Amino acid sequence: MNRRTFLIQSACATVGAGLAGCTALGTRSKPRFEISLAQWSLHKALFGKHLDPLDFPKASRLDYGISAVELVNQFYKDKARDTGYLSELKRRAADNGVRILLIMIDGEGALGDADPTKRAQAVVNHHRWVEAAKYFGCHSIRVNAETGPTGSFEEKQDRAADGLRALSEFARGFGLNVIVENHGGLSSNGAWLAGVMRKVKLPNCGTLPDFGNFNLGNGQTYDRYLGVRELMPFAKAVSAKSHDFDAAGNEIHTDYHRMMRIVLEAGYRGFVGIEYEGSKMSEPEGIRATKQLLERVRAELS
Repeated sequence: MNRRTFLIQSACATVGAGLAGCTALGTRSKPRFEISLAQWSLHKALFGKHLDPLDFPKASRLDYGISAVELVNQFYKDKARDTGYLSELKRRAADNGVRILLIMIDGEGALGDADPTKRAQAVVNHHRWVEAAKYFGCHSIRVNAETGPTGSFEEKQDRAADGLRALSEFARGFGLNVIVENHGGLSSNGAWLAGVMRKVKLPNCGTLPDFGNFNLGNGQTYDRYLGVRELMPFAKAVSAKSHDFDAAGNEIHTDYHRMMRIVLEAGYRGFVGIEYEGSKMSEPEGIRATKQLLERVRAELS
């Protein structure tokens, strides 16, 4: 026991009633969740060439005070095996003290395709992103449980589970998770996607619950609170989707207090990623508004 610890403990023993305050002096409690930034929050700036994808980690740290990011493969489509480019991106992240947590993968084929050959090819198409994620030190790649239009509810579950299982087995060799976001269609049905997870039955295959992606198509939506609750037992990341805010700084489509209680009650203590998609605020304004809301909710739920 060092002298400082001895003095703190002695003071606590003497004061008695002030024990909680003394404990606070001796230790700093870890926040119940940390905040990261999804690259998609700046998709307009990136697609518009106003921000170089290589500079995203720097922008996250310097402009928003966020030191953990989630990349999107759409901004690096031809770079997955470009070692020079990947090395530069990794260096810039490290230089700014930024962790790359995961890569969100789109456009590499349907992992639940009805055609077994196309399904197998989709799995192979994702391999290069597993390798890139390993190089960055990520914990996961985020994929889609796309199945196509044919087949029953259960048949589509089986096909999605087949593709995800094959990809997860490959990713396991790299120490990586394969996580599925509710991202439209059947994947936005929480019960369906939770059922897929149970069929895969691999510890490195999980979910990335998104607060807002519950559009089932044909004008139908799934209850977002129910959906997140159903997906949280498998969650290895969480996406805080935001669009619009009221005068008090609350997101008007999602009750963040209610949603974060669901997240925390599930035992989740990882990163919650900001994913601003609104149009009324600029991207920087929306990111900051979402961060402020998450920080306020975190303080109030602590």
